[in-house]
Amino acid sequence: QRLRTRLLNRRGRCHEACADGTRASSARHLPRRRRLSVTMTMPVTTLGRTELAVGRLGFGGSPIGHLETPQRQVGRVLDLLTEAGGNLIDTAACYGSEPVIGKHLAGRRDEVVLVTKAGYEPESAAHVFTPEGVTASLDRSLQALRTDHVDVVLLHSCDLKTLREGSALDALVEAQQAGKTRFVGYSGDNDAAAFAAADPRVAVLEMSVNLCDQHNLEHVLPIAREHDCGVLAKRPLANAAWKAVDEQQGRYQDYVAEYTRRFGLMDVTPAELGYSGHVDVEWPEVALKFTLAQAGVHVALAGTTSRVHMEMNLEAAEKNPLREQATHRLQEAFKTARDADGGDWPALR
Repeated sequence: QRLRTRLLNRRGRCHEACADGTRASSARHLPRRRRLSVTMTMPVTTLGRTELAVGRLGFGGSPIGHLETPQRQVGRVLDLLTEAGGNLIDTAACYGSEPVIGKHLAGRRDEVVLVTKAGYEPESAAHVFTPEGVTASLDRSLQALRTDHVDVVLLHSCDLKTLREGSALDALVEAQQAGKTRFVGYSGDNDAAAFAAADPRVAVLEMSVNLCDQHNLEHVLPIAREHDCGVLAKRPLANAAWKAVDEQQGRYQDYVAEYTRRFGLMDVTPAELGYSGHVDVEWPEVALKFTLAQAGVHVALAGTTSRVHMEMNLEAAEKNPLREQATHRLQEAFKTARDADGGDWPALR
């Protein structure tokens, strides 16, 4: 499976769970699970019109950067993914994970589909979307990642006005023509993501899609499908919103607060969906399967610092899809809770 994916991507070049900040120590208290076999079959799909062959479970590089995960631990988690057939790694300069990912991939860059983002300036710790700022951002990322090109570079969460003006995306197209990236895209949500999905320069779209964040399912994903955009779903496990906020680490306590609030209002249990095991095992599986069940979502980006959580994510991605009745129940619970709460739950960054 790994060889098949790698060969498909090389052919294209010749012509691109619990995770998200929960305390790693909590993994040690989960019920015992079977040892993951590295010969498992990772489901593979084509990333929209890019023709890149990608595993449906990808790696999101935010937690390992923000939580300053040691290099050796990062390597173990990434090796677990790639040994199981996963090949897409997503990062960004503002995550702080590009250097550790670049070091890990030294000598095996061609084994993965590498995605990063452009528009962040470390000196000011702010996003800068001038053409010069975008170009300089990508050049710094390539240096940190120890490569001369990425497979996809995404404009990182600029607003709708910037997208309409167009020069930031034009800068990425120029980088593509210079061989610095194979494909160009956008990372963001809501109206800006809907606009980007219809832009012919945007081949890949990264946006929030999870059981607590369904706005993009209604308002963006249909446009992405119409234009055959490759779709990367960020935050697919809703940052473990079923856990108490004080179980989250560091910055994630604030980051997950709105998801935790929404999850409580949705008032759904795994048992209602046909899952009767430990909630810390069942919810990650249900959440990941919900995201992967959405038509037009190609890859779910599950970031984690834990091998145990990565094993759980890989097992969930390998299993049968979420039952249609369970998907509908979660969609209905979201809409009911949203409407009762004032009717406006936009997608979160």
